[in-house]
Formats: sequence, structure tokens, C-alpha cells
Amino acid sequence: MKNLKYISIPGFVNNNGQTFDINLSYQLFGQPLHSAPIVLVNHALTGNSNVVGENGWWNDLIGENKCIDTSYYTILAFNIPGNGFDNKQEHLIHNYKGFTARNIAQLFAEGLKQLEITELFSIIGGSVGGGIAWELAILQPNLAKHLIPIATDWKVTDWLIANCHIQEAILNNSIKPLEDARMHAMTLYRTPESLTKKFDRDQTENSVFKVESWLNYHGQNLDKRFHLPAYKLMNQILKTIDITRGRLSFKEVASAIKGHVHIITINSDLFFKADENWETYLDLKSVKKEVTIGEIKSIHGHDAFLIEFDQLSKLLNPIFEVKKQYNTVLKKAI
Repeated sequence: MKNLKYISIPGFVNNNGQTFDINLSYQLFGQPLHSAPIVLVNHALTGNSNVVGENGWWNDLIGENKCIDTSYYTILAFNIPGNGFDNKQEHLIHNYKGFTARNIAQLFAEGLKQLEITELFSIIGGSVGGGIAWELAILQPNLAKHLIPIATDWKVTDWLIANCHIQEAILNNSIKPLEDARMHAMTLYRTPESLTKKFDRDQTENSVFKVESWLNYHGQNLDKRFHLPAYKLMNQILKTIDITRGRLSFKEVASAIKGHVHIITINSDLFFKADENWETYLDLKSVKKEVTIGEIKSIHGHDAFLIEFDQLSKLLNPIFEVKKQYNTVLKKAI
């Protein structure tokens, strides 16, 4: 966190009309700001801005000579305000109910404005980060040349809303809220087939099922590094993804996006179903030419975007290699 920077956004009004003074934190990786094409990376529910380097959660995708090459790109990653990454209690948001995914996109837009960024090469994000990417692309249709929402969609379904509702109940009522909510969530991030392949009903020496030990580990680990108000807020953000709320239909709203939309779905995702993503693709393709879809084949469900890096890289390489090749030719010409 030594490279964590802050942008002050005073008097931000959320969806409920409440006013907050926001400290938007961010990190930069790769090339200096304004010296190279910028890739905005939006983190997932328990993620943060530390996408590259020591403890970087997307090191397999982003870095020197990786799919998103830090030798050619500037990587910008904001922390969703209130996610607790800086461990400053005063930056946590306790009145989480009034915040939506669109509010976070508005804060990111203000952050980009203060950084004097008027154009992005791409916006990329997985899960809730991808939902925020959709929201930002609607707020600023000319901002990014490439929108890359991964394992997400432009809206949450009733199924996902229901699971967020259960998560909120656990977070508000459990004796061990973070541990219990995380264990519940882990069963949804994976699939029955994934857990069978990983554990096959094996037990430890103490006759505890290994799947139980695995769930306990993830629950306890999150409890050590995360904050309860942060989890409540992030769950709320996830539940409120919907680019059409208070607007027109999806086709009318999304057709305004000027950049190329690259949808990445996962065939076994139980959170954001592949069928929903394919429907989004077909709907948007009917009103916009620059739309593609790629599908990760995996038994690992929603978490496959953090596991199947070879497949994800193959799907993304055509986007990022073109710019690298152009930059290489340009540098040689100079």
C-alpha cells in the first residue's frame, strides 16, 4: 500500500441523497500516467487496487510480458470507496444502503477527471468490477476504446439479488458474520463439479471433510483481512448493478457506447449465467456492430476468471496485442 494515492471528492451525493466526503484511493502500475495507453482495472467484491506486483491478485494476467503488458500500458486501479483496503476506519462507509454500482462509477468518473484522463484504452473488470465497468461506459460513452466486462452482466438477476439478500442477512445476524458470509459465497463462486474434483469427499486426519476445512480457511482468512462494513457495502454494490435503472431499455442505453464491447462469460458461472451474457450479446449486436463475446470453458464456475488464465489470455490477446505492435512500430520509427 506504499504506492496508494488519494483523490479528494467532497460533498458526493449518493443514490439516497446522502452527502459524503469521499477519499478515492488508487494505484498506478506500468508506464507513467499520460505516457502510454491507459487500462482501467476494476476489482471484484473482496479485491482491491493491488492488481500487479507483490500480492497482486491479477499477476497472471497483467505484468511485464503478460497479456496486459506493463511495458506498454499504464495500469490504473481505483479502490471502491469503503472497501477498507487502506485500513483507515474513517474511510469505511457504514450507511451502505444508499450506494449503488452507478454511484461507484460516478466516483470513478470524477477520479478520472481529476487525473485529467479523457480517454482510456480499455476498462476491464470481473464480477462486480465488470458491472461497474458497464455503468461507467454508460456515463461516459466516449471514454474507452474497449469495454471488457468479465463474468458479469449489465444487470443482476433475481437469483443474484436473492443471494445478496441472504448474504446481507448473514452479515447482519451471524455471530461470525464475515466468516459465515464468505463460506456461503464460496459455494456460489464454484460449482458442485469443481468441489467434487478438488475434494472427492476426502477427510483430514481428524475426520473432518476437506471441503469443510477449505470453507473454514476462506472464512477465517477473510475475517483477518476484511472489514464488516466493507463487505456489507460491496454486497450492496453487487446487488444494484443495472445500467437501465431510471433510463430507457438496454438496447437504447447500451447502443450509445462508442467503443468495442468484448463480453467474456463462463459456461459454468452460477452468479452471472452464460445464457444471460449470450442474450446481452445478441441484443446489443442487433443495434451495434462492435460487439464480441468469448466463453471460458471450465468446471470452476464464477471463480474461473481467477483460475483459467490461459483461456482468458487467449480471449484478450487480440485486443491488447494490436496496441503493443503499433507502439513497437511507432517507437522504432522515432
